[in-house]
Amino acid sequence: MANDLGSSSQLRQLSRYMVRHLGMLNAAVGDLPLSPVQAHALLEIGNQPQTIKDLANKLSIDKSNASRAIKHLIDKHLAQSQMHPRDSRCLVVQLTPAGKKLLAKLDNQQNQLFKEILAQLTPDQIQHIEQALMQYNQAIHKTKQQSGCIIRVASATDDAAIAQVIRDVSAEYGLTADKGYSVADPTLDCLSQIYSQAGAQYWVVEYEGKVVGGAGIAPLANNAGICELQKMYFMPEIRGKGLAKRLALLALDFARQTGYQSCYLETTAILKEALKLYEHLGFYPLSAPLGNTGHDACEIPMLLPLQPE
Repeated sequence: MANDLGSSSQLRQLSRYMVRHLGMLNAAVGDLPLSPVQAHALLEIGNQPQTIKDLANKLSIDKSNASRAIKHLIDKHLAQSQMHPRDSRCLVVQLTPAGKKLLAKLDNQQNQLFKEILAQLTPDQIQHIEQALMQYNQAIHKTKQQSGCIIRVASATDDAAIAQVIRDVSAEYGLTADKGYSVADPTLDCLSQIYSQAGAQYWVVEYEGKVVGGAGIAPLANNAGICELQKMYFMPEIRGKGLAKRLALLALDFARQTGYQSCYLETTAILKEALKLYEHLGFYPLSAPLGNTGHDACEIPMLLPLQPE
């Protein structure tokens, strides 16, 4: 956890430095009569005419801030508004010839700045930075999507709710109890007891006061140093927000700190999204299952090394 806090602090510091050095705290962008928000508004409107709502969403600002930026551009004759062709209650803003001219200056200024920055880096370094920034931006986007979702360690009061989640999701995918899936486990209604043992933990996702997902780590019986990623299920309303990856990373971090050498799991080809996530996390398929979990219908056993060799 200390390393995580250190990485977080360093990343925050680097992000602050980038904002400062790129001039985002200045009153104007370079030598142009535009604030950073107005410059971003000019760029977005230049790409495509915008409503205030659309612009606010694209710039991740509130509508009043977007409205002020648009008013400034209109007052300076850099933009003009007209009635939305399909909604008379909305105005659409587009650039004037003067706005397009100023946008060209802004593009030239920013292109020159980044040309000078990239001149300090090798092609490989540029590629690595692009990839890292793409991942960073995706993480920021997922964080916003997960707003309102609470991840916490499960307690006994969550037993009935998470058991119902597992049953509902299993039924949705046809993972019935008679086929040997985890929904048939006799301990399904008392998971808090199972995950209270040493080296085990279960987390739930709570959304709008309701438990809507979860995942756990527990030691794999008769396999010293190996844990198992277990019972990772999510209701439809929170899928597509990156919570499965976030919960899996949380579980794997717990496993590393606990001292496990490897993490094992069993899944099925029916769960295509889950299988894709496991592969993305570095799990690789095994030729045969480890131990005897009782989940005979899960035909794909996988393993992930947790500690550096």
